[in-house]
Amino acid sequence: MYNNFEICDLPLSLKSNRTRVERFLADSGLRLEDVDYYAAVTDDDGNIIAGGGLQGNVIKCIAVGEAARETGLSNKLISHLITMANQQGATLVKVFTKPDNRTVFESMGFKLIASAPHAILMENGMKGIGAYTDYLRRTRAGRPDGAAAIVMNANPFTIGHRYLVAQAAPEASTLYVIAVREDRSVFSYKERLAMIQAGCKDFDNVVVVEGSDYAISELTFPTYFLKQVTDVTDTHITLDLDMFARHIAPALGVTTRYVGSEPIDALTARYNELMLQQLPQHGIMVKTVERLVLDAQPVSASLMRQALKGGSLTLAATLVPQTTDPYLIAHLASDALRAELNTTPKPGLVDQHDNGAHQDMDLALMNKSIDALHPYFVELALHGYSCGEEYELPDAQVVRRIGIQAEQAMLKATGGVNTHRGALFSMGLTTLAAAWCITRDGIVSSKQLRELIMQVAGQFTPTAGTHGNNAVNAHRVQGALDLAKAGYEQLFNSWLPAYRHSLDANDPTACHRLLLLIMSQLDDTNVIHRVGYDQAQQVKQEARALLDNYSTAGMEAMNRDYMARNISPGGSADMVALTIFIHTILN
Repeated sequence: MYNNFEICDLPLSLKSNRTRVERFLADSGLRLEDVDYYAAVTDDDGNIIAGGGLQGNVIKCIAVGEAARETGLSNKLISHLITMANQQGATLVKVFTKPDNRTVFESMGFKLIASAPHAILMENGMKGIGAYTDYLRRTRAGRPDGAAAIVMNANPFTIGHRYLVAQAAPEASTLYVIAVREDRSVFSYKERLAMIQAGCKDFDNVVVVEGSDYAISELTFPTYFLKQVTDVTDTHITLDLDMFARHIAPALGVTTRYVGSEPIDALTARYNELMLQQLPQHGIMVKTVERLVLDAQPVSASLMRQALKGGSLTLAATLVPQTTDPYLIAHLASDALRAELNTTPKPGLVDQHDNGAHQDMDLALMNKSIDALHPYFVELALHGYSCGEEYELPDAQVVRRIGIQAEQAMLKATGGVNTHRGALFSMGLTTLAAAWCITRDGIVSSKQLRELIMQVAGQFTPTAGTHGNNAVNAHRVQGALDLAKAGYEQLFNSWLPAYRHSLDANDPTACHRLLLLIMSQLDDTNVIHRVGYDQAQQVKQEARALLDNYSTAGMEAMNRDYMARNISPGGSADMVALTIFIHTILN
């Protein structure tokens, strides 16, 4: 009956296709999960008789209608999905499916790696769970059995995480801290791993272990990243714990797993509950450490992120060890750039509505540029941190090297478009100085921040041939380097107080008013380059007039005018981002 079948793609972006697939899966007791691709076999009437999805290298939502289960369609469908994954570069294919399908997948070379009453996880290909356990065994080499483990996301690494490590380490021969490997968190996996390593470096028996797809990942525990308890949560938790007990614990010689108590997050609390029930069945003891409390409130990464989102480095820094501070500062720098970018409307500048006076930039490109620069803000912050630890001034040669690499990464990401060269200098310099200050003094003060910015900037010379330097030489105005050498005097004396006054008044137009204030005072070399010195002075007067009689309609009208006149106050935009950034690191 189904000999001449055709496997077709059903784009789930079409509502009609999604509805058809959802109904088909429901008939098999399944639900549609996130997939990038869904393939199906249909009968002559268009009814789905077999289907399966693919998310990355993971086969999901595989089902065959009852009338077609003896036809061999499932094998052909699975072969098709494997081929699709291989064409996308996957050398390892995994499947998340019902236990009833185990035999079918085993016949096609898949091996079981974790099981739960209502689901199993299998894989087929190169460098699977065996490669990860080989790495774990190499890490363990020469260390005794009876070790302990902690699995942590550390988004970011807080004093609460360090407290858990400090409680567990004295009780273990070796304590392995496994970093959750994923990039859906605020802080990237690379950053979180580095934070954990730095925060645990003074414990002699603590070994920080790289994460994988096999410990609290989107593969084994997808609901973790949704942060809600559903009827499938227990299945995901059980799969993750089974994976740990079957593969990870034996490879490391772990007989005890430590976990912090969870008074806030219902999902993590349920995970802990099932861990206490299930791991002892595999001979693994579970020990719960009461969460660290600060000012009558449990310390958590989410609490720290709230402080960061609220624009307060001072509060956020009380919740993390000093080794995490550079990462907070770097994130505040990137956040400030996005805050300026997302301010809408803006005159002549890229925002969420249009590209302003730019033909070669848009919102997506600017965001790509910020993403490209972010790792270098981290690197600059880490350099400032290490110099602050040693009470040394930052090395200008190191700063210059990082800056050049950052600019190259930006240009590569944008296809050669100069999106943030000016911002890179001012934000990078301030990131470096802030990390140095907080490491040495425990806080960032405006006086110390300005002094260090001036000292580091004083080691640089102007870059000849740039539009900004040409404007400086022709019209005797201050360029980006001059502003830094003066310790951003206008920013601290005028722009920052005005911005804070707007925030204190809960003014939703605080960023717009800040931009106009800066435009009215700054000799913007970007404007001078585009339209000349005289028109640049006119722009300052126009900005002052609109600031004195502010309206959104006025901003929109100015934007249309500046688009027509090819005016883009990019230097002012850089100073908006810098003002926001300095506010957050001093706040």
